[in-house]
Amino acid sequence: MSSELEETLSDSRSSKARRLQKATSIELRNLFRLAIPAIIVYLLNNVTSMSTQIFCGHLGTLQLAAASLGNNGIQVLAYGVMLGMGSAVETLCGQAYGANKYEMLGIYLQRSTILLMLAGLPLLLLYIFSKQILLLLGESKSVASASALFVYGLIPQIFAYAAIFPIQKFLQSQSIVSPSAYISGVTLVSHIALTWVVLYVLGWGLLGAALVLSFSWWIIVVAQFVYILKSKRCEKTWRGFSLSAFSGLWNFFKLSIASGVMLCLEMWYFQILVLIAGLLPNPEVALDSLAIW
Repeated sequence: MSSELEETLSDSRSSKARRLQKATSIELRNLFRLAIPAIIVYLLNNVTSMSTQIFCGHLGTLQLAAASLGNNGIQVLAYGVMLGMGSAVETLCGQAYGANKYEMLGIYLQRSTILLMLAGLPLLLLYIFSKQILLLLGESKSVASASALFVYGLIPQIFAYAAIFPIQKFLQSQSIVSPSAYISGVTLVSHIALTWVVLYVLGWGLLGAALVLSFSWWIIVVAQFVYILKSKRCEKTWRGFSLSAFSGLWNFFKLSIASGVMLCLEMWYFQILVLIAGLLPNPEVALDSLAIW
């Protein structure tokens, strides 16, 4: 509870209705101060991925279909797993911060990153064999081959997810949200410029577009981690790397996997829709339509 809110609620000179009105105003102001930057981060990160699909659409209908299937059919699986498992950090860091156990936030951050990096290994196999999997699911050979090429370029993004989601939850549990918004905004601008160079100057095609997308996510990871290292706001919560992060991994995994399953069930319905669209008589048109939607 903030000191301003505490003073308002304990002010016996004001009526109960007046105190409630003022307290509500304070809470709403604090809520918007935290929520708006968080919303901006979410939107900017999604626009970054969306801009890659838009660029691919200018290359041709097959390329747009491949990017749509790769992004929404394969990549969403990794996104859901990583974001869901990373959500455990938000719960544990919030509890530790409220209990003034500041050093535990850094431990939880490292522990979650280790687990998510390990979780990325089976997802890596999914990406490597994406062409065979898509063909097995009945996708057309041309779309499956092009999608696999795009997915290969997204492999580094798996491990960027493994780092970025714990970092974001670590910062959010301390009410640090604005720096992430600034970082995402700058990254989006650089991503668009770099994608244009890679596609229209270097001519790297689908693979180049996907590699730039992965690179942009790693820019966010590095920038946010540098902020943690340099910011005075994280001095109490980040004490450096510790071997303690390797203890209690199993219990942490059970909590993380529970969070991951809940979120994945919410997200995978769209992934299934994309895979089904690829089975229609004209898969390129169907997948292009979903990419626009």
